[in-house]
Amino acid sequence: MLLKSLLPAAAAVQMAAAQELMRFGCSQLTLDRIDPLVEPGNMPSAHMHQIIGGNSLNASMKPVDYDPPTVSSCTSCTYSEDFSNYWTANLYFKARNGSYKRVPQVANLGLGVKAGMTIYYIRGYQPSAKVTAFPPGFRMLVGDPTNRQASTMQKGLCYRCEANMEQNPFGGAPCTGQDTQAFPQQPCGGGWRVTVHFPTCWDGKNLDSPDHKSHIAYPASGTFESGGPCPATHPVRMPQIMYEIMIDTRAFNNKAEWPADGSQPFVWSMNDTTGYGLHGDYLFGWQGDALQRAMDGKCAGDRCAPLKRQTDQEAINCVKGQSVKEEIGDQWLDHLPGW
Repeated sequence: MLLKSLLPAAAAVQMAAAQELMRFGCSQLTLDRIDPLVEPGNMPSAHMHQIIGGNSLNASMKPVDYDPPTVSSCTSCTYSEDFSNYWTANLYFKARNGSYKRVPQVANLGLGVKAGMTIYYIRGYQPSAKVTAFPPGFRMLVGDPTNRQASTMQKGLCYRCEANMEQNPFGGAPCTGQDTQAFPQQPCGGGWRVTVHFPTCWDGKNLDSPDHKSHIAYPASGTFESGGPCPATHPVRMPQIMYEIMIDTRAFNNKAEWPADGSQPFVWSMNDTTGYGLHGDYLFGWQGDALQRAMDGKCAGDRCAPLKRQTDQEAINCVKGQSVKEEIGDQWLDHLPGW
């Protein structure tokens, strides 16, 4: 039985190596109501986030002037040259009585971090694929926290209802098969796998844009996976960044605690009960040319010769206190933070 339970984890590691997917864990750095990308300087920001990466994170991080590798003293990512920050909203359960509790995250298969996320940097799926690493100061956003319709969701944002914690049987590539754009509507024996893909083409000029999206684009034809070319307006091909967030919903699978009408009871921290507001923020912070070396070196998995790696425990030990002091929902709340 133990061997059987380990097979999916081994398969995940082997698949990452075979496809040259740089897949690594980052432990939870903090849960906080700040957003240096969309709401720089605001304390508190509109909704709660779960954040990983370099511990220099704060509410105001001006591009270029603020250099995470220089001012961070640790990172919650296992690749120790990665001081980037990655964040998403966090998930709550709304009980039948109207109270809220935070739904915890867990480490992904084959990774020894605590909560947080799994991060992928993908060079491409063709042997000759080449990408240009992000420059210092680069940041971007995918998804829209105010969106509430499937038709207006960006590509590559989805949910998978896992049958068990071993993710067995394997459900295939992200955002395929039975994956959904909306929240899963049924209890999931293994919680949820939430996937966030970012666009892969850059205009080559702007580190950011007013909407945090216009400086990036999707391939002009085909897909990143198929090697589709970037549009002339955004000619620089970048690594594909993907987040996987493993959310442990098992403690909330009792339908007697769900709404009386049987509807799903989960809500993102921006008060989204649909799931269509799924979004992710990225603020680049790799040290020197480390990311370019990793891509040129065809790094796979969470160990790669061109890069330095810290222990899982060192990554777990990198934490940061809340900037906005408030209850985050580990105990029952009568409202979502900020709502």
